Amino acid sequence: MPDRIRLLLVDDQILSRGVLRSGLERERDLEIVAELKRSDDVVAAAKRHRANIALLDAAGSGHDSITVTTQLRTSMPECRVVMLTTYGRPGHLRRGLEAGAKGFALKNSPTPQLADAVRRVHLGLRVVDANLAAETLHYTQTPLTEGETTTLRAAREGGTVATMAEKLAVSERVVRTRLWSAIGKTGARTRADAITIAERNGWLYD
Repeated sequence: MPDRIRLLLVDDQILSRGVLRSGLERERDLEIVAELKRSDDVVAAAKRHRANIALLDAAGSGHDSITVTTQLRTSMPECRVVMLTTYGRPGHLRRGLEAGAKGFALKNSPTPQLADAVRRVHLGLRVVDANLAAETLHYTQTPLTEGETTTLRAAREGGTVATMAEKLAVSERVVRTRLWSAIGKTGARTRADAITIAERNGWLYD
């Protein structure tokens, strides 16, 4: 029997990690060599356990998954990344692929489907869940202007309208106008809602 594919499982949710482990361990050609609940030590763990694939929770604790993916790509390119998510984040998917992730899958994917994705990524293919790909095609076109986007980014960092105006080198009136426009375009009720909706759709990424 050929060598089994060595998996590093990174997920901060014990229950979710357990479900993934119990399903994937039934696959004879897959072996989970290590589990982490935070992403801070992914590169070191991947090297220590000679992992072939890192199954990385896209929204887990520790360093953000984009940063970790970039670190793995540069420090240990033989360990390929498959990002796992519970919902569609089109902007995150796009950035993840740009950072070097070779696959994107839903956490609740049936085990045979996830195992097949792992095998294909191990062979050097790129695999993206069909549902996530469809959402990306549908949502990546932002309705926000460049000014509205930069203003929402500033609002995300907190502070008053005056603080944002100073940072963006525009008047307070312009900041308020942009915020109200962004709230209307995103279908939100508040500034915080607009930020959440824009982030979910990937409209606030650089």
